[in-house]
Amino acid sequence: MSLTYLAQEAQEITGAGYGAIGYGLAAIGPGIGVGIVVGKAIEGIARQPELAGQIRTNMFLGIAFTEALALIGLVAGFVFA
Repeated sequence: MSLTYLAQEAQEITGAGYGAIGYGLAAIGPGIGVGIVVGKAIEGIARQPELAGQIRTNMFLGIAFTEALALIGLVAGFVFA
């Protein structure tokens, strides 16, 4: 592939293409966030096994709030398109 071909293809991207790119970028943050939340929950359970139930509950709440950001990114792609 040459650079001129790639440049021509890049010019042909429509608004839908930009929406897909935007959602892909919007999904990076929640993906990293869920990884951090789960990792810290595992650390907490390893340090205090007797609090495993409470830590697990808080972990699921954190995951739900973090995934809400991905859904907001998806909806924003449809609203602003």
